[in-house]
Amino acid sequence: MAAPSHSRILILDFGAQYTQLIARRLRETHVYCEIHPYDVDDAFVRAFAPKGIILSGGPNSVTEGDTPRAPDAVWTLGVPVLGICYGMQTMAAQLGGAVEHGRDPRVRLRGSARARTFARCSSDIEDRRNAEGHGLLDVWMSHGDKVTDAAARIHA
Repeated sequence: MAAPSHSRILILDFGAQYTQLIARRLRETHVYCEIHPYDVDDAFVRAFAPKGIILSGGPNSVTEGDTPRAPDAVWTLGVPVLGICYGMQTMAAQLGGAVEHGRDPRVRLRGSARARTFARCSSDIEDRRNAEGHGLLDVWMSHGDKVTDAAARIHA
């Protein structure tokens, strides 16, 4: 493991095809990051001492029983966490929110969407800001599940 720096990001991989792309984009902005499997233990997450954590997407559905979950330390470190696709869904499920299948499981949502931060922050990773000062990022999505209730702990 490299020496700690001010911009050390931990990427937990849930099996997305684009996890390496996430890391590449971060590195292009001179942010140090490492990719590790989602099932690392709490001690590893704490020892890594990230300034932020990214949970990648993956092929699973949190609505289907015993599926991958992020280590508890992800939620107790007090650092920003970005969940992408499955990562966002497991975040909602693990923190008390709700995730449901889309209306018709044969229909998957595909297209552009806009992601928004819940806290005011400065970041080079945004396309614009809204009137409240939240960073907005244009993203591409493809999934069949949806978060129907974001847990209060996500907003804290």
